[in-house]
Amino acid sequence: MSAEEETRYQRLSVVIPLFNERNTVAEVVRRVRSVDIPLDLEVIVVDDGSTDGSDKILAALEDSTLRVLTHQTNQGKGAAIRTALAYARGDLVVIQDADAEYDPDDWPRLLDPILKGKALVVYGSRFTGERKGMPIGSWLGNRLLSLITSLAYATTLSDMETGYKLFDRRVLDAITIESDRFDFEPEITAKVLRRGHRIYEVPVSYAGRDSSEGTKFTWRDWMRAMGTLARYRLRPDR
Repeated sequence: MSAEEETRYQRLSVVIPLFNERNTVAEVVRRVRSVDIPLDLEVIVVDDGSTDGSDKILAALEDSTLRVLTHQTNQGKGAAIRTALAYARGDLVVIQDADAEYDPDDWPRLLDPILKGKALVVYGSRFTGERKGMPIGSWLGNRLLSLITSLAYATTLSDMETGYKLFDRRVLDAITIESDRFDFEPEITAKVLRRGHRIYEVPVSYAGRDSSEGTKFTWRDWMRAMGTLARYRLRPDR
């Protein structure tokens, strides 16, 4: 399988892992529904054990265009994505966070390299597009993880941890996702690169939050991400 193969894509599956995002999820869904793209759209939200009333908002939003799946307890982003992929029918899959940091209006930019046959995997880079000022600790952590990824896997990624990742479904079908939490990001990146797929980056806008505004990524997740990158670099692939 190569990016140069001519493929006619028909459906985009939008996977939205959600945990305690009652203040933003309705707006994110509104934006998702308003994007004009040349594909059928399937939206799957996985409520990952929310306790803040997100479930009531999702119940009001669910219809024939949006499917809600539920974890009774919080299992993590990776686990939520695994659950969604078991139901997703699209031949393209994009990960869309529910926190309004990423704008679905950037989808056409993400889709362009795949629809033109330039790539099978596209990441939206927060460091080459418009962005709200990022806390210095987050900036340094993201840049360090991207540098480690580039050195370990002989690539030149600017934003490995981006929440905007778009895949040809065949790429995902060849990968076993093991991570339950935020280590999904380094795991999927490592496995994509080890299979020889070029990751195409495009600039996206970003309105990041800090800890006081509800961001859930902590220093423990940075450490776990570094360990994940090392583990998948050293062990036999699967």
